[in-house]
Amino acid sequence: MHVEDLLRLESLDLTLLWGSPPLLAREISGVTATDLEDPGRFLQRGEIVLSGLVWWSAADEEAKTDRFVAALRDAGAAALLAGEETHGTVPEVLVDACRRHGIALLSVPVHTSFRAITDTVYLRQWGDLSRRPADHYALPENVRGELSRLLADGADPDTLLTRAVAHLGAPPCYVLSATGRTIARTPAAPPLPARQAARRLKAAAPFAAAPASTTLRVDPDASPYGQWYLHLPGPVDAPPRMLHEIAEVFAQYRQGLLRRRAAARVPATELLELAAAPRPGSAPLPAALRACGLPDHGPYTVIAVSMGAEEGAAEAGAEALDELLRHLPGRRFATARLATGGAAAVIATDSGAPAAGAPGAGAPGAVVATLKGLWPTLDACDDATLPYGGISTPAAGPQELNGALEQARYALTAAVRAGSADGTAQLTAVEDLTTLDALLAGIPADVRTAFGVHALGPLADDTNPSHRMLLETLDTFLAHNGSWARTAEALHLHVNTVHYRIGRVELLTGRDLARLDHKLDLKAALLCR
Repeated sequence: MHVEDLLRLESLDLTLLWGSPPLLAREISGVTATDLEDPGRFLQRGEIVLSGLVWWSAADEEAKTDRFVAALRDAGAAALLAGEETHGTVPEVLVDACRRHGIALLSVPVHTSFRAITDTVYLRQWGDLSRRPADHYALPENVRGELSRLLADGADPDTLLTRAVAHLGAPPCYVLSATGRTIARTPAAPPLPARQAARRLKAAAPFAAAPASTTLRVDPDASPYGQWYLHLPGPVDAPPRMLHEIAEVFAQYRQGLLRRRAAARVPATELLELAAAPRPGSAPLPAALRACGLPDHGPYTVIAVSMGAEEGAAEAGAEALDELLRHLPGRRFATARLATGGAAAVIATDSGAPAAGAPGAGAPGAVVATLKGLWPTLDACDDATLPYGGISTPAAGPQELNGALEQARYALTAAVRAGSADGTAQLTAVEDLTTLDALLAGIPADVRTAFGVHALGPLADDTNPSHRMLLETLDTFLAHNGSWARTAEALHLHVNTVHYRIGRVELLTGRDLARLDHKLDLKAALLCR
């Protein structure tokens, strides 16, 4: 569907305010409705943008409008559809800005809802399934037509899958997520535990059909964490092309789902930005929670994840986190990327049914246990990336979300440090930080280094052989609880030599190792090296 097609629809009654023929010929990939002043980060290339212009007022400077339209241009938006309801008309300054930046501008009258425009675009896209030449397909034409209608009517995935394979004799069939979550199954398919499903997917070769089973990727372009699979556990007598067409139906269903989730990320981002502010005020946080579909009372648990610093890692983290949390049945949560990198989610931990096989999963502690159990499955999705995560203690109410987010970030830093040391994916909860070493692991690396250098003084220069010897003696002395005899035995030294070396350590560091606090200072400094 192209921008100019919208102008031809009398039911929408849109008016072209500005747009050259090449701009009107641009293909529409989707729809985003927003009233953010800078919506660029939430847009996908080729989308039309619906805005009620709530962000604009007559008192605004021209630069504000210019920034808004420039963001659309930079994101590759196909066109801007501006509503007339807020201001009675589309301001001329917006028309001028669209002309300067090359963005087609259409006005939306009061009697045309944004929902009508959105439905028109997606119904046209879904309808393409049944309008293509019949000889291009293996699926019967009547089946394609029925599936198109089901997509357009918003049918649930179980119904969609059951009807898609009905003409094959209704075999047992699943649509599974990358972590083994069952998205859809036919009546003949028994419930499949996530871990068992994940093992099947790991063992299956994508796009390959074996006599005993068939597993196909639904969307080859999806990320490792967002991938879906069409899985038939038993033999089925069907041309491979027919199965690929069924997979394509679910690729279209998935794309519609992703568009809705992308729209939900907007209020989730605003919620996490408020949570990151030390003093967000009493009113904004409850309102932001309600906008995300979360209760405005606690408890809440916050989880933060990181997939590294590479380009696209924050989006991968948000997608992985979203997939992980969908294993918690009925759990309400809001996921978004963090401005500081990575992604985070606020989970309402007083709602939702217990997960299968996890009695009492509604309790915050059980939620943490469930997420830890699922973490290896998430790790198995992508061999090239190690996911790290940090989980807070429960936040009693909205005002405690700031502290919970800080806790999750701290636990995440500890997970990254521990995982980087042994090359494993890590999910660390704040409640796991029960030792001095674990506590220090959450401190940023540059702060740890600075503390170690200042606390150890000249001994921090371990390129000096004498200093290395003294550091080894100090480490052994502290490990043996300050016992001169056991330290001498461990190092095969005379006790007098140990006394001499510890005396040198005290002189160089300015610490008195007869004092417990000084012992703790130097122990922490050794751990921070």
